[in-house]
Amino acid sequence: MALGRILRYFNLAVAAALLLLLAAAYWYAWRPLPQTNGTIEAPLSGKAVIRRDAMGVPHILAANLEDALFLQGYVTAQDRMFQMDALRRMAAGELAEIAGPSALETDRQARRMRIRRIAEKYLAGLPAAERAQLAAYARGVNFYLQQHRGRLPLEFTLLGYEPQHWGLLDSLLILVQMMETMDRSWPAELRKESFARGADPAKLALLFPPCPSGERAGGSNAWALAGSRTASGRPLLAGDMHLEFSLPSLWYMVHLRGPGLNVAGFALPGVPGVVAGHNGRIAWSMTSLGFDVQDLYVEKLDPISGRYLYQGRLEQATPEREIIRIKGQVPETVVLWVTRHGPVVFAEGGRFLALRWAAAEISDYRFSLIELNQAQDWAQFRAALTKHSGPGLTFVYADVQGNIGEQAAGRFPIRRNWDGSVPVDGASGQTEWDGFIPFEDLPSRLNPSSGMVISANECNFPAGFPYPVSGSFSTLHRRRQMEARLSARSDWRAEQMVSVQTDVYSAPAHFVARQAVAAFDRNPGPNQDLRPAVDLLRGWDGQMRTGQAAPLIATLLFRHLRTGLGNAASPSNGLHYRTLAAPAVLEQLLRTRPPGWFENYDEFLLGSLRSALREGRRMQGDNLSRWDYGRLNALTLANPVVGRLPLVGRYFNLGPVGMNGSPDTVNQVGGLERTIGPSMRMAVDLGDFDNSRMNLPVGQSGQVLSRHYKDQWEAYLTGRSFPAQFTKIEAAQTLTVLPEKP
Repeated sequence: MALGRILRYFNLAVAAALLLLLAAAYWYAWRPLPQTNGTIEAPLSGKAVIRRDAMGVPHILAANLEDALFLQGYVTAQDRMFQMDALRRMAAGELAEIAGPSALETDRQARRMRIRRIAEKYLAGLPAAERAQLAAYARGVNFYLQQHRGRLPLEFTLLGYEPQHWGLLDSLLILVQMMETMDRSWPAELRKESFARGADPAKLALLFPPCPSGERAGGSNAWALAGSRTASGRPLLAGDMHLEFSLPSLWYMVHLRGPGLNVAGFALPGVPGVVAGHNGRIAWSMTSLGFDVQDLYVEKLDPISGRYLYQGRLEQATPEREIIRIKGQVPETVVLWVTRHGPVVFAEGGRFLALRWAAAEISDYRFSLIELNQAQDWAQFRAALTKHSGPGLTFVYADVQGNIGEQAAGRFPIRRNWDGSVPVDGASGQTEWDGFIPFEDLPSRLNPSSGMVISANECNFPAGFPYPVSGSFSTLHRRRQMEARLSARSDWRAEQMVSVQTDVYSAPAHFVARQAVAAFDRNPGPNQDLRPAVDLLRGWDGQMRTGQAAPLIATLLFRHLRTGLGNAASPSNGLHYRTLAAPAVLEQLLRTRPPGWFENYDEFLLGSLRSALREGRRMQGDNLSRWDYGRLNALTLANPVVGRLPLVGRYFNLGPVGMNGSPDTVNQVGGLERTIGPSMRMAVDLGDFDNSRMNLPVGQSGQVLSRHYKDQWEAYLTGRSFPAQFTKIEAAQTLTVLPEKP
C-alpha cells in the first residue's frame, strides 16, 4: 500500500510538472505566435490583405506604397522581432546590455567602426521621400509592438527586457552593419603585413596575386541565361548569396503589391523593400565584389593629447566618448580617437592604426532599394544603382523583354600607385584617395553573345581598366564550373537551376588529389605506407560529399600543401597563409614547377600527404575506410537564446550535420574563419513568374513553436526548392487589415 501511494504521488507530481511545463510553453511561446487569419484594424489609408502561402510567405496587397511598407514592417516583426532587435543592437554596439559580458567585444567593435554615427549621418541627409519609406516600415513594426506588449517572443522573456520602439535610424543601422560585414578587409591587411615580414618579395607577389585571381572569405553565385538557352525561350535568373549561417535565416521572403509596386523576393529583416528578387518586369540578384574599400593608416599619434603628425604638421584627432552598458556590470567607457583618415581601430606596442572606410565618407547616401524594386527595364535598373553606396556588388539582371546583363555598383576609392593591401604611413600624405570611381566607368554589359552572364565574386574589371584595381577576389574555379554546367544544354528550366546551385565538384581538391597520385606512381617504392590513401584518391571523382574518405584526405592534403607553400615564401609563417587565392597559386606552381620553391615537388606532395594522413588519424582513427568528410565539414545551427535552455534547448537547434560542398565548390559551404553557405536560393522564370523557385535554409519564422521555424531545412539539405507564387496566390491563411475607425 505504501509503495502504491508513493507511485501515485510520484505520478501526480510528474503530471503536475508536465501541466506546468505545457502552461508555460503556451503562455510564453505559443501566445506570441502571430495572428495570420481573421480581421484586424490598423492605421492604414485603405483596406489591405495579407495572404500567407503554405511556406508562411506573406503576400501583401495594399492600397498604396506606404501601406505596403507598413505591413511589411508588421509581418516581419510578427515572425522576426527578436532577430530585428538583435541586429540593430549589434550594429549600435548595444548587445552587452541584454546579453552581458560575452557580447562586450562585439559592442566595442561596433563602436570602433562608428556604425551608429555613420547611420546618423546617412539619416540626416535622406530626401523626404526616402525618409517616408523608412517611416512607414517603422510604423508597422511599432504597431506590432503595441499589439504585443505582454506577449512578445520567448527570447525577450528569457532575457528579461522589452524592445524599444523602432525608428528610421534602426533600419539604417542594419544596412550599415551589412556594409561593414561585406566590406571588412582591414584584418586581412594586418595578416598580410605580418606574413610579409621576412618573406621573399618575388614569392610574396605570387602568393597574393592581383586581379583576376585573389582571395575572398565569402562568396555568392548569380547567373542569367538568355532565352536561347532555356526551354521557354525567355530568360532565367538564378542567385544564391553566400553568407554566414544563422538561425533564424538571415533573409525573409515577402511579396509586396500595391499601386506602383509589385515585387517579391528576399528582404533583410528590419529594412523595407526587397534586396534580391523580381517584380513584374525584371529580376535581379547580386554577388559581393571584393574591391578593397578599407585602408589602414599608421598614425604618429600621442594617445594622451590626440595630436598626430600629418605632412610635417601636428593635427588634432577628435575624441569620441562611448559608454557601453553591460548587463549585471557597471558600464564601460571607451574613448575613440578619430583622425583625418578615420577612427583608431587597432593599437599595439605604441603603434596606432586608423581605418579609412568608404562608407564613412559618403555624403550623399540614398536609400535606393524601393526605386530598384520599382525599376521596369535596364535603364531604370541602372539609374537606381547609381545611388547604391555599398557594399560593393555585382548585380545580375534579366527582364521580360529577353535582356540579360550585369552591373557593378558601389563606391570604390581611387588609389594612385599603391594598392592598400597592407597598412601605409599616415603621416606622409602620399597615400590618399583621389575620390571614387565614377559609376559610368564601372564594369557593365548587356546581352553578351554567349547568352550567359555569370558572377562568382571574381574580378570582373577588364584589361586596360583606367583605374588601379585592388581587392580580394575569388579564384575562377566556381565560375568555370557553373559555365561548364550551364553550357552543357540549351533547354534549362527554373526548377533545374538548383541542381547547379548544389553542385559540389571541387576542381582544386581534385587537382591536388591527382597530383599526389601521379607523384606516388612515379615514386612507389619508398612510399608504400601511402598506398591505401592513394588508392582512395585515385578512384575519387572530385565530389565533396559526406560519408566519403577521399574528400577528407584531399582537404587535409590541400591544407598541408598550402602551409608548405607559405613556409617556402615566409619561413615559419606558413600557417598564416590562409587566403582563398591559394588554390590557384598552388595549381600554377604544381603545373609549372619553377625552381626556387621546392627541391623536389614530388617529395613536397607526398610529404604533405603523409602529414595530412597523420592529422586525419588523430581526428578520425586509423581505419581510412571509416573516415567521413562530413565530420570535418559539419554544421550546427543554434538558436542564440532558446537553444541555450537546459534540457529542452537542443530541440530548437539544428545539427550537427555533415554538409556537402567546400569553399571551392558552387555549393560553397565552409570557410576560413566562419561557416558560410548559401543563405537563400532563387531561380526566376521571366516567362512565367509562378514557375520560379525560392527557398531559405531553415524557415520563415524565428518563433520556436511556429510550424515555419525550420520547415525548409530538409529540403535545403537535399537540394530541393519551392514554387514562388506571384500572380496566383494559394493562401493557407488570410488576414484582412482594415483602416482604423476614427
